[in-house]
Amino acid sequence: MSLPATHKVPISLQTRLVLAFGILLILFLGLTGLVLDRAFRESVAAAVEERLQLQINALIGVAEPDNGVFFVPDLEEARFSQINSGLYGFILDASGQVLWRSPSALNLSLEQAEFLNQPMERGQTVFGSMETTEQGRLSYASYGIFWSPLEQEFSFVVMESVEPTTAEIREFQSNLYLWFGGLAVLLSIVQILLLRWGMKPLQQLATEVSSIEAGEKDQVQQQYPPELQAVSKNLNLLIKSERERQSRYRTTLGDLAHSLKTPLAVISGIVQQSGGNRSNISSDPASLKDLEEQLERMNQIVSYQLKRATRSEKSRYLGVPVKVAPVVAKIIGALAKVYRDRQISVDQELETDAVFHGEESDLMELCGNLLDNAFKYGESRIHVRVFHKGRQLHIEIEDDGNGIAEGDREWVLQRGARGDTLKSGQGIGLAVAVDIVSSYNGQISVGSGSLGGAKIQVIL
Repeated sequence: MSLPATHKVPISLQTRLVLAFGILLILFLGLTGLVLDRAFRESVAAAVEERLQLQINALIGVAEPDNGVFFVPDLEEARFSQINSGLYGFILDASGQVLWRSPSALNLSLEQAEFLNQPMERGQTVFGSMETTEQGRLSYASYGIFWSPLEQEFSFVVMESVEPTTAEIREFQSNLYLWFGGLAVLLSIVQILLLRWGMKPLQQLATEVSSIEAGEKDQVQQQYPPELQAVSKNLNLLIKSERERQSRYRTTLGDLAHSLKTPLAVISGIVQQSGGNRSNISSDPASLKDLEEQLERMNQIVSYQLKRATRSEKSRYLGVPVKVAPVVAKIIGALAKVYRDRQISVDQELETDAVFHGEESDLMELCGNLLDNAFKYGESRIHVRVFHKGRQLHIEIEDDGNGIAEGDREWVLQRGARGDTLKSGQGIGLAVAVDIVSSYNGQISVGSGSLGGAKIQVIL
């Protein structure tokens, strides 16, 4: 037992745009948030280092040596005097022994301090952080100095708890996420509203198409943005073509039905005369002949109506482009064999890029009739030109025959009209060409050519 095939539901254009812009918005706001968060962290770290450096400078400014130790009077920063205040100061000798510590650092041990194991650098400040058992994580700054009166090196160290800066960073991140989240929601709503406004012409077009399907409208009537004008124009063209095709088929079917009445009536009469007995019909040669004639006539009527329906089809602007040069060359080759005894030379100027937007059968019928007339009425030379001029396709065919009088040039384009009754034909070739050119809203004209004969010019 085979499972039914599953078809994926296509995603709407609006949904695609919302998803695309939504992903772009998330990426943009996310990267912007990361950049701002990093910049704020770096600015906070720089502020901490600057603050620690200022405290070291203040400590060096008031420190006074006294019998191998340092005497530091009350500092301007009150937190140095408060136990566990989060700001701590030390003065160390070259061996790492503590010569002075601030009252706030009485419960703070430096056994795990990394800067004690590093060589002292005179005039340089080393920044870092360390984890302590008593006060948690601390940021520190260690400045090496050579004290000239004592001819000794000392390190001035200031430490500060990272908790205030961590809380400041967390608050900034919280506000950043809150504002960016709100901004993302606001921009998403604005984006959806703008997309709905931008997609409104497409929705209006869909509504109009639905109205046309329901028979409430004949064509697309509203004015649309330039991007949709070509669509609405071609849609109207397609609707017009379909309605003309339906009308033409109704007319053709009506003509066909009317034309078949007579032969059907004759056949019905023959059947009635025979009493419905097949053997009576088959034994009567006259009846068989009548039946054959009527059947042949019906076949001719059907063929004629089908050809006329195909030849009369209009508005085929959506056809596949057909290259003109190969079609014309093929027709010329075939006619050259037919008129081999005439020994007519054909000058061809065919643009290889020239295309015909329609059915190839129409192009062959058009060029075949015009070229056949040129071979038929020309003396020894034919000139064929095919080229594009802007968006128009030009086909020019001229011969060196007797030409067509100026007063007859409109008349010869009518069905059954013949300018030269000495040549064989029914006078419908140019009329067929006119029908085909008219079906594509083109132009056909008859004039005099440079070879002295007739010149037929077609513009599509």
